[in-house]
Amino acid sequence: MDLTIKGEKARAILLEKMADIKKELYLSLFLNRSKRCYTIIASAEGGVEIESVKNQIIKEVGLGDVSDQVAQQVANEMGLEGKTAEGFIDTLKKLSKLTIEKEAELVEINPLAIMQDDSIMALDGKFVTDDNSNFRHPELEKYQEKSEIEERAEKSGFSLVELDGDIAVVGNGAGLVMSTLDMLSDNGGKPACFLDVGGGATTESVYEALTLISKISKVRGILVNLYGGIVKTSVVAEAFLKAYENNLIDLPVFSRLKGTESEKAKEMLQGSRTKIFDSVEEAINAAVMGVKK
Repeated sequence: MDLTIKGEKARAILLEKMADIKKELYLSLFLNRSKRCYTIIASAEGGVEIESVKNQIIKEVGLGDVSDQVAQQVANEMGLEGKTAEGFIDTLKKLSKLTIEKEAELVEINPLAIMQDDSIMALDGKFVTDDNSNFRHPELEKYQEKSEIEERAEKSGFSLVELDGDIAVVGNGAGLVMSTLDMLSDNGGKPACFLDVGGGATTESVYEALTLISKISKVRGILVNLYGGIVKTSVVAEAFLKAYENNLIDLPVFSRLKGTESEKAKEMLQGSRTKIFDSVEEAINAAVMGVKK
């Protein structure tokens, strides 16, 4: 099946019997990073974007464990009674259990419907996991969509995410690579991938990273932004020289190298196809102009 909806590839089609409903509600439990807790958002208006709803019920619940008392309070504030209130409370408690067990960032039901017999039914939902905790949940792996290149990168001990542009972005540390991606985009460049070689990079792992980049056909240039700390920049330089020697890459490389053994790395790369710049801004501008030629 080759169907894409709002940029997301559809993996299956679910057919359900039409539901005869009386009313739509909204219910979610999400990780509120600014307050370092989980927060319930509920509303007597469902089926719409929650941001557009004025009368929201918002309750902070620590690490996501929703007590019977809090669940009852939310049901009361929504004006639910009897069978409907019981079903709502049960659903909220199950959301809480799911959130805690799977370390979810967001669990949302929209709409949560009140049926003609006053029972509760989830008509649509969203479940977002925390990528940083997924390694503790192998049962979720089957839901993750990774390309062959991304899976190979993970097995090699570094992070690679394919994107839609033509400039591969390489760095050490997720924060550094993300900020480089943002700066590249702000200057008119289009990232082809996010590649974090990590703090334990070796010549072999960086060479493997370059091998994977060589397999991304849309890449027309490589932008390297490295700050040597634990990782010696000379290790990265050695991997690039090895890649040139083996004709692994034949692409323009624009780099900014700072930190441990950066001067040695610059000397090693002198005369190679890697152009070295004093600042990341200069490297980015050169990369953007270089791939446009």
